[in-house]
Amino acid sequence: MVTVDLSAADGLTVLAAAGAPTVLDPVPGAGVLVLEVSGGHLTWDLFGDSVVPAAVLDDPAAAQDWLWAVYGEAAAVAVADRAAGPLEVSPADPGQAEAARRLAYAHWAARWWPASTLDGIAALDPGLLDAEIAELTAACDALVDGADAVADAVADTAVEVAARAEDYALAAGDGASAGMVLRRGSTGWAWHRCPPGVVDASEQALTWESVRQGGSGVLRVEVVAAPRAVPVLVPAHLRPWVRVGALRAPLDAAADRWVTTLATDDGAEPELFVPGVGSAQPDSAADRVRVREFARARLAGTGSLLRAESAAAADDSDF
Repeated sequence: MVTVDLSAADGLTVLAAAGAPTVLDPVPGAGVLVLEVSGGHLTWDLFGDSVVPAAVLDDPAAAQDWLWAVYGEAAAVAVADRAAGPLEVSPADPGQAEAARRLAYAHWAARWWPASTLDGIAALDPGLLDAEIAELTAACDALVDGADAVADAVADTAVEVAARAEDYALAAGDGASAGMVLRRGSTGWAWHRCPPGVVDASEQALTWESVRQGGSGVLRVEVVAAPRAVPVLVPAHLRPWVRVGALRAPLDAAADRWVTTLATDDGAEPELFVPGVGSAQPDSAADRVRVREFARARLAGTGSLLRAESAAAADDSDF
């Protein structure tokens, strides 16, 4: 049994345990599983083990089709009666509740899995992941709605292309021009500012060096591409940019990385982003560390793995 608080305000009905993440939180965390369902949204804590989610309902009547399965019949009646206060809940259909959480986790893995060559965290096979999402979507057809109710078509044949430095010419030059190096560094980047599968998720993925050339400062920036990624094949609207102080510039596709050179050095560290992706609120580096630790534990065999996770754990030849 789990104790949740049932409340209603501003046209929304909320069922949530104390401290549970919901879609009403001002900043979405990298450790939150989200599923769009009939009548609202469900959320789970990635690091928790409860199958009972938090719910934010904008149409409680539509949610009656699945509320009993996930929270129990008493909770469904309480929502219908517009009751308020603490409730002891337990899924009337544990299999459906578990499938819903697993589907939310699979969607999370497709977006947030911290694949990194630098950190030794293998990428998940998108074909295997899409296939399992499709199966779980069908198993949860009484719940899911909106974008999460539409499973992407799964190709019969998955083609894997590995990016390697010797396979492609460096698009922006070899970066070996002369100059006095004044400073250099490396850093991570805010995961929510970039779509998955473009940039390595490591805290050392973005490196830069400031060089003095011809009496002026030049900043060279390199970003390691995500495992399996081929930068020259990434569509232009998904390619990363870099911001340094007031300057913004697109990164050029190289063999296995993204590169650019800016005619500036005002002492600011570069920030990575893709225009139009995410919000201005930065990710927490501590949250990113926790997600990496979670991913490593999964690849070590912790929990009931997705098929894509099992395949990644078995195939670590690139790491």
